[in-house]
Amino acid sequence: MTAPARLRAEHLREAMGLAVREPRLSWTPPAATAGQTAYRIMADNGWDTGRIASAESGGIAYGGPALDSRSRFDWRVRTWNVDSDGTETASDWSESMPVELGLLHPSDWTGQWISPGEEAVSPPGERPGYALTRTFTLPAAPDKARAYATAHGIYELFINGQRVGDQQLTPGSTSYNTTLQVQAYDVTALLTAGLNTIRAVLTDGWYRGTFGYTRDADMYGTHTAFLAQLELESEAGRQVIGTDPSWLVSATEVISADLMAGQRVDFRAYDTGSAPSAGKAPGVRAAVVRPGSFGALTGPLAPPTRVTEELAPVSITRLRNGHQVVDFGQNIHGWVRLAALGGPGETVTLEYGEALGRDGDVTRDHLRPHDFRVPGAFLDAGQVDTVTASGAPGEVFEPRHTSHGFQFVSVRGLATDLRPRDVTACLVRTDLERIGTFHCSDERLNKLHGIVEWSFLGNSCEVPTDCPQREKAGWTGDWQLFVPTAAYLYDVTGFTRKWLRDVRADQWDNGVIANISPSPGPAITSAEFMGFTNGSSGWGDAIVMVPWEAYLATGDASILAENWDAMNRWLGFVRTTAETRRHAARATQAPVPADHEKYLWDTGFHFGEWMEPDGPGPDLFASRTADNGIVATAYYRHTTDLMARIARALGLAAEAADLARLSDAIRDAWATEYLDESGRVTVASQANCVRALAFQLAGTEHRAAVTTQLVELIRDAGTHLGTGFLATPYLLPVLADHGHLGLAYELLMQDSEPSWLAMVDRGATTVWELWNGLDAGGAPHQSLNHYSKGAVVSFLHRYTAGLRQAPGSAGWNRIIIEPRPGAGLTSAATSHQGPHGPITVAWTLSTDALGPDEMTADGVLTLTADIPSGTTAEILLPGQPAAVVGPGHHVFSAATGGDTAHPELMRSTL
Repeated sequence: MTAPARLRAEHLREAMGLAVREPRLSWTPPAATAGQTAYRIMADNGWDTGRIASAESGGIAYGGPALDSRSRFDWRVRTWNVDSDGTETASDWSESMPVELGLLHPSDWTGQWISPGEEAVSPPGERPGYALTRTFTLPAAPDKARAYATAHGIYELFINGQRVGDQQLTPGSTSYNTTLQVQAYDVTALLTAGLNTIRAVLTDGWYRGTFGYTRDADMYGTHTAFLAQLELESEAGRQVIGTDPSWLVSATEVISADLMAGQRVDFRAYDTGSAPSAGKAPGVRAAVVRPGSFGALTGPLAPPTRVTEELAPVSITRLRNGHQVVDFGQNIHGWVRLAALGGPGETVTLEYGEALGRDGDVTRDHLRPHDFRVPGAFLDAGQVDTVTASGAPGEVFEPRHTSHGFQFVSVRGLATDLRPRDVTACLVRTDLERIGTFHCSDERLNKLHGIVEWSFLGNSCEVPTDCPQREKAGWTGDWQLFVPTAAYLYDVTGFTRKWLRDVRADQWDNGVIANISPSPGPAITSAEFMGFTNGSSGWGDAIVMVPWEAYLATGDASILAENWDAMNRWLGFVRTTAETRRHAARATQAPVPADHEKYLWDTGFHFGEWMEPDGPGPDLFASRTADNGIVATAYYRHTTDLMARIARALGLAAEAADLARLSDAIRDAWATEYLDESGRVTVASQANCVRALAFQLAGTEHRAAVTTQLVELIRDAGTHLGTGFLATPYLLPVLADHGHLGLAYELLMQDSEPSWLAMVDRGATTVWELWNGLDAGGAPHQSLNHYSKGAVVSFLHRYTAGLRQAPGSAGWNRIIIEPRPGAGLTSAATSHQGPHGPITVAWTLSTDALGPDEMTADGVLTLTADIPSGTTAEILLPGQPAAVVGPGHHVFSAATGGDTAHPELMRSTL
């Protein structure tokens, strides 16, 4: 029998520097067994659970000798499993997984916060990078060495001229006022007997650089700082080298670095990582000790950010103006590595963009944000790097203190012709593991699925961002829409937990959830300007919707527990607002409120159904007083319903009952206010009808009327979608679940605006913010990398391929397989790595009479499915009774005839 695999600690593949004394462990049971009956964990620190009779393979709390700062253990597991014949067999031992804790207590730190001690601070976006350096002598190479580091800013760490580790943009993006990640590194191999040098390059980063749509700066502070501690063990004893005033500050090759503006480098000032006194760096001085908190320091929850892929150019074109335009064929987030820099003293400029202008050069005009301080004006789009060469052999430029969203780069000032090997695009993102796939017989749908994946990868750097160029911000609404799709395709558990930690930290005292996390709060200018937008329905509800989806994906109820208080505080804000405030227009019409109105959330700012096609343009100020009750009350009901389910999952029976009653009352109030006597939605829009069905706002007696209304609205729009930001992910599933699968496929396959395939046909490589991101004339509009509309591919997983989790299941222990072919598809396949192991589904439809415009035809549907250990699957084929199967490889065949299956069903289990 095979061994357990995919060992994890706190959902992480790499558990280095954890700040958890009782880390929770998990594994995937061996394949091809009916289920796990027991497990045994052994660690090299003496912990041995013995045989534990349990089917659990996740959330197993460490129970060995007490762990503290620097503790380390290697653990492995074996399981006992029941075979198909009922025999219990022990597995082999798994491979070992190391777990190491970081520095857990402020008293562990002898290092001090040190700063460059700038005499004058340059304007935002133009601030230089500084080197902080210390040399020291070792009597012998250490047997063990660890470096712990963090910063107010972005740091890179070097020892003896070699970069430490492969993490990027450290210490990462968090709500720095409450949470600052510390990276722990094994640096044993980098140190030698004799003289050694440790050097950090420090730049503004998220801490004080410009950021977001409004380009705010100094959001967390006005001075960068660095904290590090090197701990060495050898036969000579233990030695600790921490940051203190003995470290030297010097200028670096980084003339300026900013996440939005870009990075400027002059290699003539480069000191090659040596001590400042031995290099060319001017202005060497002692570091300045600054006050700094140790209480906010913590370890990782998410995988690190890395360069996870490198792309070669698909074309390099020199324009008449001398610029060389490099096309990488794919829109990504990151930077380019340039190995052709020109002669000594020559400066090369790189302008990054997602599109080309009419002149064939990179354009950034569509990415310029509005300058709210000057009506009608725009800010610069940024995304410009420059490098001045020193002429040293092998000189390479890689701007690791900024990041960009781009497919194209305009290289300016380089006389020599670039060769493909001279320039490489680096995809920079959180190193998330792929766990889901999809493929079908229609290449345009495969392309759509691919651009959705790329769009997510370009927006998964540190936090789930809305776009990788213009804002780079962790908007709550975007992630609540996309997280079900993301969690199917990638292991986003730790990534989501890290982000939710910031969402909780950023929650206001009155329960309001900030629109963007991480966020410094409402103290800075734009936060005051935009502060009224916080607390919007559909955005603030992310504090409930996102943990729920993470729980469904993993079965880990601790994710619900750690967010439960924040959920209640958010619901408290919503409930108080609904019960104590009433929209002015409603009050004017009827001074005495009806009984149901205390359940209507119709005041305050709401984004509403943001950016509906052919709808009014977004107007933040008008939304302050608009009546968005039909949207907000729908989310009030949905969030309350989810919280009732969450309470049940947490064993809170009384709270669950109270929340269920409140949810029912809100649903009835919504129906009273927004359905007419015939059961149709009074504020007629596709989005409102979709929510009425998706959130069960319309009772069973009205669902047919609302469905008919939705279909009419779609047909009246020329069989085009009319949903905006919030409702689009639910549109196709609602149609399929209410008897209109064919119409769902018509919308999916629509290829004129607004539609998904219009993006595909116009060459999109990521999902656009607007349906006409590249219009018919090829002109770009706003961001070309916003993943939210890409949530449509969940329809391909759950309906086209037919794999979904059963109601009431969490962690994929019970699944439903129900292929629902359409749009002339003849095959589809999907896979998902669930907590119990990989699930695969594939079907083919053989027919002699299937035309390109036909949805179904006579033929035979052949389905294969692989079900992992400890999992049951309900197989639903058209016209057939359900077949419930357990782990193993299964093959089914069913004769179909148009919309109705023939009665015969052939099944085999291998």
